[in-house]
Amino acid sequence: QVQLVESGGGLVAAGGSLRLSCAASGRTLSSYTMGWFRQAPGKEREFVAAIRWSSGRTYTSDSVKGRFTISRDNAKNTGYLQMNSLKPEDTAVYYCAATDSASIMRSAEYAYWGQGTQVTVSS
Repeated sequence: QVQLVESGGGLVAAGGSLRLSCAASGRTLSSYTMGWFRQAPGKEREFVAAIRWSSGRTYTSDSVKGRFTISRDNAKNTGYLQMNSLKPEDTAVYYCAATDSASIMRSAEYAYWGQGTQVTVSS
């Protein structure tokens, strides 16, 4: 079992930055991929970014590429999503999740989820 706890959400003005954290416990993530997803009201959950824990290889959706950066700290078993140049359309609940599947952009492939953290970007 993997437990995930997000933190770092909040209210920020457009153009600002936030860093989300996702602390994992229960087992090491060495055989997992950590992903970040977001869900805005009335919309489907959307893939944002993912990182393969062992290699550090990252994947980022086109909608946030160049603005968001995913990273991880092996020693802390914690992942991060650095969000810069935030836009009002980035407003959503952000979730971190873990999967041992190769289909890392599909939310259905993730077995473990955090509780979510709200990010609100004001215009």
